[in-house]
Amino acid sequence: MADLPEEHFVTLNNENYDVICWGCGLRLLIPSHAPIFKCGWCGAVTNQNAQKRECKHFWLRRLRDRFFVSVLLAYMVFVICGGVWAVYQVVFSISYYCGIFHSTVTLILSVATIYTLFSAAFGCAGTPPSVSWGSYPTVGKGHLENYTFCLYCSKPKSPRAHHCRSCGKCILDMDHHCPFIGNCVGAANHWHFIMFLISAVISTIYVSFMSTYVGLHVWPPLSYRSLSRMNGHSMSMALTALKEVIFALLRSAVLLSARGIVLVYLFISSVSVGLGLSVLLWQQLRYIYEGKTYLSLLSSRGNDNVGEKGCQNLSRFFGCPYSLSRYLPNFQKKRHEK
Repeated sequence: MADLPEEHFVTLNNENYDVICWGCGLRLLIPSHAPIFKCGWCGAVTNQNAQKRECKHFWLRRLRDRFFVSVLLAYMVFVICGGVWAVYQVVFSISYYCGIFHSTVTLILSVATIYTLFSAAFGCAGTPPSVSWGSYPTVGKGHLENYTFCLYCSKPKSPRAHHCRSCGKCILDMDHHCPFIGNCVGAANHWHFIMFLISAVISTIYVSFMSTYVGLHVWPPLSYRSLSRMNGHSMSMALTALKEVIFALLRSAVLLSARGIVLVYLFISSVSVGLGLSVLLWQQLRYIYEGKTYLSLLSSRGNDNVGEKGCQNLSRFFGCPYSLSRYLPNFQKKRHEK
């Protein structure tokens, strides 16, 4: 071992013992009280206290994910088919060109939402880089810098990778595991996931607008009982008028046709789903703006050494490396200086 670098050996006190680095296979001298150590040659990190926890209920997680994906796809198909059946007969009766326009918008939104959903759900979330390990001639100086060993995959895990026990593999730049798409959100499908959220939010806004617009044409006439006998402009009369309008809507709702019931469901579901997806989209865009993922944000809490924040992160994420991204870093610096 005389030809090995001196910095490869760690000798902090007299109570040293020999261990073998999993990354390069070389002998290390470490103190007995150091459960976590880093190889001075390849840079691999070893945690002697790390234990492989049993992945309980793995198949239940997979069945849960597939169930959520099936429910999401069924909901999207119902919204598309139910919306076409309930809306477009009325829209085409109002104006032929209006019907053509809204049919085109529906086709574009439907294809974009379904395509991005399938890309995020069934595409690869992100594969960590494959590296050589285990033998000194193969592993060079700093070749495994800050790499750890994944006990589940039985191979090196890069600092940017995280093992997902629901998927059963390591994911590069893992943000989170989303049960609704049945897949992790990582380096390979993060863009598709964000585009799915954007197209889904736009689609829910469009569905709520169209269901309201068509609902005004098919809703039964309202019958008021005491609204015409009210006089004055006091607050109590305004509340009474509002109460009477609500009761009139409820009485007329009994006379709704099947098309009207579908329109009411489309409006309520699109508004509620749209609000939830909007919150998730805002959260994801905020993480991208901060240059982090959800998991990296959790691991860096309480640490001031955070990544560089700025709109240039959003610009690079959406594929705009030129134009705006070339000037946004300077803009951010100037704003911080003020």
